[in-house]
Amino acid sequence: MARSSEELDFLRTYDPGSFERPSVAVDVVLLTVRDGAMWTLLYQRTEHPDRGRYALPGGFVGIEESLEDAVARQLKAKAAVEGVFVEQLYTFGAPDRDPRMRIIAAAHYALVPAAVFDGATGLQGRVRVPWEGEVGGPVEVLDGDGDPYPLAFDHADMLGLAVQRIRGKLSYVPIAFELLPASFTLLEARRVYEAIWGRDLNKDSFRKTLLGSGLIEATGERQSGVGHRPAALYRRWEA
Repeated sequence: MARSSEELDFLRTYDPGSFERPSVAVDVVLLTVRDGAMWTLLYQRTEHPDRGRYALPGGFVGIEESLEDAVARQLKAKAAVEGVFVEQLYTFGAPDRDPRMRIIAAAHYALVPAAVFDGATGLQGRVRVPWEGEVGGPVEVLDGDGDPYPLAFDHADMLGLAVQRIRGKLSYVPIAFELLPASFTLLEARRVYEAIWGRDLNKDSFRKTLLGSGLIEATGERQSGVGHRPAALYRRWEA
């Protein structure tokens, strides 16, 4: 866009230091479904504040970096994950959310299949949601002994909001396929929906609904290397 000479003169003399400026960070809730539950990725903070507590992958946004580029950089650096489904979740801007200074966090969530999640770096924790439906609050992330990790900052709230968001979108947006491998069985698909919604689903109703949705198509192949009758494999339908 062409700018007038008057505007260019104004910009040349403008002092950015005239106003206090907050810092901006991104934090990413990386989620998968495995063993009938949702899992997320954490890392332990080694510096103050909240040293020793557990945080989501994230960090500060560069001065000439977009939010999307910052999220991709943080996922690659802290989780060794690239090219996955990511959406912006919410902007956390409470003045006291970080004791260092005013830091506004643009939270995002990323959905990955279990195989991608298993190859990521970081601590894997099982998500425990203490509420039902699409309206709740913070959630817990459990370690291998079933004890909750002490989470840093407001990251329990970020995780809780991510669960609310994907529960709400699951019935009208095909985001569940981001959590499945390229080829999957109807049982695997149902397990993803059950893990996210936190409740069991009727097998026959789910099968009928998914097959009639037009969202999937049969691959013509079946499972291999299983100790039972191999189930038919499906894939997401692509126009």
